[in-house]
Amino acid sequence: PASYIYLKEAIVEGKGQHETVIPNELPLIQEVTTTLREWSIIWRQLYVVSIHAENYLRVRHMIYDLIEWRSQILSGTLPQDELKELKKKVTAKIDYGNRILDLDLVVRDEDGNILDPEQTSTISLFRAHEIASKQVEERLLEEKSQKQNIDINRQAKFAATPSFALFVNLKNVVCKIGEDAEVLMSLYDPLESKFISENYLVRWSSSGLPKDIDRLHNLRAVFTDLGSKDLKREKISFVCQIVRVGRMELRDNNTRKLTSGLRRPFGVAVMDVTDIINGKVDDEDKQHFIPFQPVAGENDFLQTVINKVIAAKEVNHKGQGLWVTLKLLPGDIHQIRKEFPHLVDRSTAVARKMGFPEIIMPGDVRNDIYVTLVQGDFDKGSKTTAKNVEVTVSVYDEDGKRLESVIFPGAGDEAISEYKSVIYYQVKQPRWFETVKVAIPIEDVNRSHLRFTFRHRSSQDSKDKSEKIFALAFVKLMRYDGTTLRDGEHDLIVYKAEAKKLEDASMYLSLPSTKIELEEKGHPATGKSMQNLGSCTISKDSFQISTLVCSTKLTQNVDLLGLLKWRSNTNLLQQNLKQLMKVDGGEVVKFLQDTLDALFNIMMENSESETFDTLVFDALVFIIGLIADRKFQHFNPVLETYIKKHFSATLAYTKLTKVLKTYVDNAEKCGITDQLFKAMKALEYIFKFIVRSRILFNQLYENKGEADFRESLLQLFKSINEMMSSISDQTVIVKVCTSDVSILAFLLPPVTGPTQRHVQIIMEKLLRTVNRTVISMGRDSELIGSFVACMTAILRQMEDYHYAHLIKTFGKMRSDVVDFLMETFIMFKNLIGKNVYPFDWVIMNMMQNKVFLRAINQYADMLNKKFLDQANFELQLWNNYFHLAVAFLTQESLQLENFSSAKRAKILNKYGDMRRQIGFEIRDMWYNLGQHKIKFIPEMVGPILEMTLIPETELRKATIPIFFDMMQCEFHSTRSFQMFENEIITKLDHEVEGGRGDEQYKKIMFLLSNHLGVGGEEVMKSIPVLGLMYIENSER
Repeated sequence: PASYIYLKEAIVEGKGQHETVIPNELPLIQEVTTTLREWSIIWRQLYVVSIHAENYLRVRHMIYDLIEWRSQILSGTLPQDELKELKKKVTAKIDYGNRILDLDLVVRDEDGNILDPEQTSTISLFRAHEIASKQVEERLLEEKSQKQNIDINRQAKFAATPSFALFVNLKNVVCKIGEDAEVLMSLYDPLESKFISENYLVRWSSSGLPKDIDRLHNLRAVFTDLGSKDLKREKISFVCQIVRVGRMELRDNNTRKLTSGLRRPFGVAVMDVTDIINGKVDDEDKQHFIPFQPVAGENDFLQTVINKVIAAKEVNHKGQGLWVTLKLLPGDIHQIRKEFPHLVDRSTAVARKMGFPEIIMPGDVRNDIYVTLVQGDFDKGSKTTAKNVEVTVSVYDEDGKRLESVIFPGAGDEAISEYKSVIYYQVKQPRWFETVKVAIPIEDVNRSHLRFTFRHRSSQDSKDKSEKIFALAFVKLMRYDGTTLRDGEHDLIVYKAEAKKLEDASMYLSLPSTKIELEEKGHPATGKSMQNLGSCTISKDSFQISTLVCSTKLTQNVDLLGLLKWRSNTNLLQQNLKQLMKVDGGEVVKFLQDTLDALFNIMMENSESETFDTLVFDALVFIIGLIADRKFQHFNPVLETYIKKHFSATLAYTKLTKVLKTYVDNAEKCGITDQLFKAMKALEYIFKFIVRSRILFNQLYENKGEADFRESLLQLFKSINEMMSSISDQTVIVKVCTSDVSILAFLLPPVTGPTQRHVQIIMEKLLRTVNRTVISMGRDSELIGSFVACMTAILRQMEDYHYAHLIKTFGKMRSDVVDFLMETFIMFKNLIGKNVYPFDWVIMNMMQNKVFLRAINQYADMLNKKFLDQANFELQLWNNYFHLAVAFLTQESLQLENFSSAKRAKILNKYGDMRRQIGFEIRDMWYNLGQHKIKFIPEMVGPILEMTLIPETELRKATIPIFFDMMQCEFHSTRSFQMFENEIITKLDHEVEGGRGDEQYKKIMFLLSNHLGVGGEEVMKSIPVLGLMYIENSER
């Protein structure tokens, strides 16, 4: 009935057997239709095996999804943005389904359309396969992770960003404190027993609300700068310390006038956040209760209580604790504010990691010094019990003036001028582990020092007022050599003197500040007796702090400092440039912008001289090499940003080009090779600097010197070409090639317009180098696929003219041509036998086969012209050709009868049957051998037999007669078939018993033998196995 027929507009291509009907629909709809037809066959097979099979149900869901989405697209009612998203879902589903059903990988452009290999460059095709394969792998991992209740998308997102942050929203503090308190929250590594972040400080009032009432219901903080190393920590805890601010003891009677404002330990709350950091738990709305553990006695160290709570299985919290929500966010603070504005805004406190983030972007100026009060040991002196020691931390300059508002007790709180420690009641050896951040203007650091004063605090106000400072310790922030205070613990000297003298900086600044300095000056650092140094006495008391400098302007490395401050002593400039390459990479990348600025300033301020050019170039190569290292590869965006936004050396291009050319021109000189190798690895960024420098110059001087610039580049490229062709062992070039394929991409110009000459240059300079690189590389190398793609790209661009010219490049040296063809035949055979690309990269594999087939035929033409006559015949070369051609013909990826009808039709339509093409060529090459045929008997019987067993009628008709030609050849030569008979019996018996000798094969063998007449019949009868075929067919 007509109602069952739907007429579709279509385009008809070709005629007769080659007619193809293409519906006039969206390409995606056509793809979905074809996919559904292909999947439905497999679905039916799965149903037959088992109706309850997991794969059957999976395929059913995918098919139903595609049918539904196809209907939605065909309806034409979707808005453009929804249609775009739906297309992405459809293509992702098709690609995923093809992978799990072991079908071919589909490669697409950015819009999701299937790439046409004829309209796509080989390198682009290869990269498209890599991207498609990676996307499907991610989708497979996602499905796998869903079974394990892990959000892999989220993990992938975090893996893609080098930094992330933990968002914390403090909902409530449920604790009976009775006085004002400080709630200090931070991240803690329980295995290393150390804090890894700044504190987030909330001041809590005795009434049970935040002291800043405006922040009620808005107590939010984000712990930033966390990186991959933090993700790998075995455990991370979220720790809250509560410090009571008030009387010495809560039970003290209020009738007496008591000292107030004392910071006393109250308790801690600890939560393991490892699962949140690792992405196993992600619910920003879930409120977590963190149980509170009070200190056992008010002289219990908070650090000790934290470790006890972590070790304990549960806490007897009696309903006391904190309520918080937590969420891990990807990105740095700028990204987080942009992507999560509902969580993080300008009012959200930012608590940074105590240490650098994994990426320091240009412009991210930081000058933080973290000071941790570790522990002390204080003699009770004239008192009957141990002192209640309070440490006051402040920052002073060398004139004794205090720096105001430079100490930060925690994020979310104001800067203060002095910080007072927690007081542990009557404890001789207090352990604080309290950390504050000191942020001083960079210009003041060299004149500043940290000052620690110690005072006994009394619980009674009247007594407390009379207590003076009883001791002092200090440490300068800048060392004598101009570097910053070293990270780590410092055992400070505790000085005693009259209180007024201790307040005078001139009285103590000339004295040693640490026990190490004391020993360096020849004084014993230990001993019971006190030592007098000037007006101050070294006390028997001890005091330890630890410091951590996080500064993008202050370095702890002398060599790096020498370069950054190169103007202060230009006599040491050469030494400083050489020493830079010995500096630890982690220190260099922290000061990446300043280091690069220094290098280019040296170059520019010595523009008339070439004295430092090579050293600056080497230093630049060293830095680029650092960032190429996997350890620092996440600094790539930093280097890119520097080049685009901060780099300003307008004349650098002339010097960089000149030094690079000098290296290339002297490639064979002793001591140059290694440095040239490093420079070639850094070539991409060297050229980015050259190009950016020239652009900046043009903006200033309006294209002045353009001709000179072009000429310098042309001369550089000529030098590179000469280096590639002149170095006989190719060691440098192979190293260059195997280091970075992008160099090849750089040297290969865009192939547009009249390209014959371009292709010729590429062929002359690169083809054999790339070939030899492929030969030398193992199949497990990450770069093997890229290099095979490069080789295929070059061959694909070559025309008949180029192949003819290729032979001429070898000159009159016949052996060079033989060597080239030998290594090419062996390489092709190895690549065909063990393909470098996965089996489902069908388009890439077929493109490679198409290119290889043309190359084999071109090289066969060379054999006929150069190596066929009696004087020049090369037996091994011809032998390698035949084995290569047969290997090509019998490779699995060309056996069309093993494919589905849809796949077979696609391949035939796009590429034809390449087996026929190579088979006919093999036949012609065999007959061209003439008198040399006997040299290939019986060695070639096996390969020819394998070829004739391919179930393709026309191929068999073309190649089976080679057998009879072999027999006749041997008969004319030796008057027997002995060699052929032995070989054919061995090979054919084995193949036929394996099921490969089908009826059609026997019939063709019989028919072709009849064409030989009586002689042919006699030949057949003389060999038992072939005779058996002859008899079987005769009886029919």
